[in-house]
Amino acid sequence: MSVPRPLIGICAGLANASWDVWSQEAVLLPLNYLTAMMRAGGVPLMIPPDPELVEDPDQILERLDALILAGGVDIDPGLYGAEPHAETETGNPCARDEVEMALVRRALELDLPVLGICRGMQVMNVALGGTLLQHVPDQVGHSQHRRNPGTFQDSEHDVRLTPGSVVARSAGEELHSTKSHHHQAVADIGEGLEVTGWSALDDLPEAIEAPDRRFALGVQWHPEVDETSGLIAALVEAARAYQSARVG
Repeated sequence: MSVPRPLIGICAGLANASWDVWSQEAVLLPLNYLTAMMRAGGVPLMIPPDPELVEDPDQILERLDALILAGGVDIDPGLYGAEPHAETETGNPCARDEVEMALVRRALELDLPVLGICRGMQVMNVALGGTLLQHVPDQVGHSQHRRNPGTFQDSEHDVRLTPGSVVARSAGEELHSTKSHHHQAVADIGEGLEVTGWSALDDLPEAIEAPDRRFALGVQWHPEVDETSGLIAALVEAARAYQSARVG
């Protein structure tokens, strides 16, 4: 009997979408996230922003072997005690922000493997009491972290990774080329997290992790669009180990 592939939950957002003859609000994720997980040997499960998960995240987490927090719109700055910047675009944050923060807090308590991607890294940080830079160009004086909005073309820049960190082991190197598309970033670091990656452009924090967890990593770039990246495969491997320990 074959071992079931690990089940990887991934949080999806709400967006207006058009397909066939329809144009309406939909639960949405770029296909790259799902294909990257399947290519690495995981089974993806989309998680909508279900308000009931705020009070009882175990309803879904107890069925998962890992959790991914995907990219998307900006987080409501009120959740980290700030007023909105003119460039902040929260879309419809009412459910997604609170659901994802409840999920990641509980996932960390359970030591469930977690990977936060772009917005997902920021969700991890805010969920643990951290804050965000709402518009990176104000801080660093350039727009190289989101050169061409809406595309990853010409988006690459290097990130320096801490030797021996989860992110360095997952990437297989300590100077890692990344595909970047963000205008916000972590500022004050959340409780229990440490910065383990910095942009070679300007030393902006690009990776955070919880060193006391088996795999709790947030990255500011997008490994799902880079077939050479080992990060999602590393998460799936951690999910296999979690699955084995849970059923064993």
